[in-house]
Amino acid sequence: MRFLIILALIYFAYRALKSWMLPGGSSKNKVSREPTGEIDDVMVKDPYCEVYFPKRNGVHLNINGKDLYFCSTECRDKFIAGHSKGDV
Repeated sequence: MRFLIILALIYFAYRALKSWMLPGGSSKNKVSREPTGEIDDVMVKDPYCEVYFPKRNGVHLNINGKDLYFCSTECRDKFIAGHSKGDV
């Protein structure tokens, strides 16, 4: 029983010294709650398969002055094929 108490005291002393010696107090990554003011990218919806993806990763297509973004060239090609038939 004494051994367990001594181990617990050593552990708590270690944790106290660690938090006192390290400037951050904890080694865990902390999330900043301060707003950065920047938006890295926006999510857009593929008009063919309807999945969301980052706009910068999309395949661009301009139809009649309207910008469309697709998740892949396959979805873009299927959309064009359907659009040319009048299905869409």
